[in-house]
Amino acid sequence: MSLVDVRDLKVEFGELRAVDGLSFRLEKGAALALVGESGSGKSTVASALLGLHRGTGAKVGGAIEVAGIDVPAASDEALRRLRGGKAAMVFQDPLSSLDPYYAIGDQIAEVYRVHARVSRRAARARGVEVLDRVGIADSPRRSRSRPHEFSGGMRQRALIAMALACEPDLLIADEPTTALDVTVQAQILDLLHTLREETGMGLLLVTHDVGVAAESVDEVLVMRHGRVVEHGAVGDVLGEPSQAYTRELLGAVPRVDVRRRAVAGVRAAGADVAPGASDAGSQAPEGTSRAVPTAAAVPSPDRPAKSSSAPGTASGGSSPTAAGPHSDADREPPELSSAAPPKAAAETPAQPTDVVLEAHGLRREFGRGKRAFVAVDDVSLTIRRGETLGIVGESGSGKTTLGRMLVGLLEPTAGEIKPGGGVRPDVQMVFQDPVSSLNPRRSVGESIADPLRARGEKDEMRIKGRVRELLERVGLEGAHYDRYPHEFSGGQRQRVGIARALAADPRIIVCDEPVSALDVTTQAQVVALLGELQRELGLALVFVAHDLAVVRQVSDRVAVMRRGRIVESGPADEVYDNPRDPYTKQLLAAVPALDPEVAARRRAARRELAVA
Repeated sequence: MSLVDVRDLKVEFGELRAVDGLSFRLEKGAALALVGESGSGKSTVASALLGLHRGTGAKVGGAIEVAGIDVPAASDEALRRLRGGKAAMVFQDPLSSLDPYYAIGDQIAEVYRVHARVSRRAARARGVEVLDRVGIADSPRRSRSRPHEFSGGMRQRALIAMALACEPDLLIADEPTTALDVTVQAQILDLLHTLREETGMGLLLVTHDVGVAAESVDEVLVMRHGRVVEHGAVGDVLGEPSQAYTRELLGAVPRVDVRRRAVAGVRAAGADVAPGASDAGSQAPEGTSRAVPTAAAVPSPDRPAKSSSAPGTASGGSSPTAAGPHSDADREPPELSSAAPPKAAAETPAQPTDVVLEAHGLRREFGRGKRAFVAVDDVSLTIRRGETLGIVGESGSGKTTLGRMLVGLLEPTAGEIKPGGGVRPDVQMVFQDPVSSLNPRRSVGESIADPLRARGEKDEMRIKGRVRELLERVGLEGAHYDRYPHEFSGGQRQRVGIARALAADPRIIVCDEPVSALDVTTQAQVVALLGELQRELGLALVFVAHDLAVVRQVSDRVAVMRRGRIVESGPADEVYDNPRDPYTKQLLAAVPALDPEVAARRRAARRELAVA
């Protein structure tokens, strides 16, 4: 008997059919990934396996058996025994899944006592045991910590520990690594693989990241609009996909090992960045850079694909994109088609007057006295008009703090930020989470209008007209002025954030993890939009991210941060192809590989290194 047996599953929310006739099996000890874009129905399937749609008004049809339990026909008591006992789920956001008021160990102990009749002392001991098992150092002491005292990776480990408390036969992991940097992501994926080897549990992994699937599972099931597009062994599906949609999905994945190509009209001379000094007058060496598809050519839910070439793009035929093979839009699903690279334009050397911002010896401390923490330490950089500076590093490396100082949201403890040419440029920020950065009680139009009013504009007709122009400029509709944030998808909300940043007519936009929570095709759309705006407006971009592949895709130069300092910097291709610093090499080695064999070799190498 299979551990999971799903036959003709249908899930409807009112008139929306989120899952339509899905069937698959998962054997004991095996691992299956559900892969697809946001809205494809992946998480809906995962929730249906545990009967989480019961009582929500959703209509569930078909057959679902998990660990021998008929989920649709099971009583409430049987479902309680299934959840956590036979099957456990690890959710995407550990912070919202953990109670902020209770110690981590107590929360794990509570789950264990629900399914095992043991004393409180025995339950707490079990909590310490599973925390140690998932790699939490000094687990007796850390079990008394609350969620806010854990890092993002540690919180995810704590959720996995909670899921393992009752030794389930099935672990369902719903986007378990989405917000984690590459090294922590690699640790979590290695942990899941090790636990599966040691316990023999089955793993159902829900992810939009194809690289994560390659690292973790035996089989891949590709979903689109609630249906199965392709299903097979991970090596077959990722190595030789039979369906056009799967090929386009793979083609949208940014590759860390692909060199960049020339960006039309933008010289590939990035910011001069040095760990302790800045050379404002020097010019960056010539380099090749890669074009980002124009936003007009990368379709979105609110803007369908166009068969004709957008201005500045090559027309006709197919050509390789940096993210993977490109197929002609007429022969592939239009939702995922990508543009050919723009025609190369004549490049002109960057002049000293092109400098729009310089920073010298920036330092930022939090706290005082012995408790003072240095988040950024002696960082200097120069940013020029029309370039993109990528800043990469693990969580806690100081990337976001540096970005906030450049925008003016934080004052440096030491050092100075000087405008290029003596004119203070407008610097705006696009935040990581558009949901929390937009007021849910105000329309998106009013949020975009705020910078205009702050600059002294009082004519409401002109304000609304400008806002509608900005909405259309980022690929939305002027009529969306009166809509609220919850009425938009994640990618659309990020477009709203970009429109709000543009309202102030900035010369520099600092993008803080702008695509970290988006699926690969939506990432490509947002990145393409930023590239188009940069080329048309001559904007300088500071792209802060932990995703090294995306950073290479967009950046002219890259700065690698660790513990508040820049440990390596230079032209993107040079840093990626010939990294000098051991930390940079470590980051690049942790990037997920699309080849399962390469992923297995890397995992084995990391395991040997950890043992040594």
